[in-house]
Amino acid sequence: MKFAFLKFILRIMMITLAMLPSFSIAGDKLTIYTVNYPLKYFAERIAGDYATVVFPAPADVDPAYWMPDRRAISEYQKADLILLNGAHYAKWTEKVTLPRFKMIDTSRKFKDRYIKTKEAVKHNHGPGGKHAHENIAFTVWLDFDLAVRQAQSIKIALIRKRPDHESAFEHNYAALKKDLMTLDGEMKEIVSKINAKPLIASHPVYDYLSQRYELKMRSVHWEPDERPGDAQWMELKNMLKGHHAQWMIWESQPLSETKEQLKSLGIMSIVFDPCGAVPEQGDFLLVMRRNIENLRAAY
Repeated sequence: MKFAFLKFILRIMMITLAMLPSFSIAGDKLTIYTVNYPLKYFAERIAGDYATVVFPAPADVDPAYWMPDRRAISEYQKADLILLNGAHYAKWTEKVTLPRFKMIDTSRKFKDRYIKTKEAVKHNHGPGGKHAHENIAFTVWLDFDLAVRQAQSIKIALIRKRPDHESAFEHNYAALKKDLMTLDGEMKEIVSKINAKPLIASHPVYDYLSQRYELKMRSVHWEPDERPGDAQWMELKNMLKGHHAQWMIWESQPLSETKEQLKSLGIMSIVFDPCGAVPEQGDFLLVMRRNIENLRAAY
């Protein structure tokens, strides 16, 4: 009788243990999917060892216009958290079914600071085909103050998911905030000397950078890996008549012949990588520090 009772208790315990894996426990590592690299970097810095952060877009595709395949979408759906950039970035997220309770729009709290663009211009940008820059500018993280607010949204989401690790998340967020605000201070220090210096952006992705740091910037629509056509050169020359810029800012290194032709017009080229995709070398912080040093040359 005693043996039968022990056997019954053992069976109950085995059934209970078999059921446990279907429940999430506080010590589990979170799985977080993001729509761009800056959010991946922020999440990794804040979550530390308590999460695996995934950004699955190929390195040679602009994440803003990437369309994930069915398998990638399924992985997003299974994640614990899905970090969105907001400002209509990664429009694919508006076309597929994602669990709303897992989605964190990291720029939702500062929608009033979105920059509306004046026109839509369709053109090619990498293997993603034609797209248009329209309605709302979306590279919000290039305003380092807004980047801090995106990081804060991530911190809050992590604490809600894993309240037991709140102190670690707060500590990591504080360190990230300090780094981002240091970048912010360096940008202000550089442009404070000659903030009215005219600049040309090779692509309309620097709206938030320009607004935050009061850059006198106008944009064309050139790709670094393509030769500008005659119409584009004419547009630039007309722009220079009222905007006497001596520097053009690029997302990546332009073709050498483009640089030489710009130099003949008295325009030097510098790179300020928005870092939407995973960089070939270093991380977000290193890329931004390099960007700031590049920009320093123009001032």
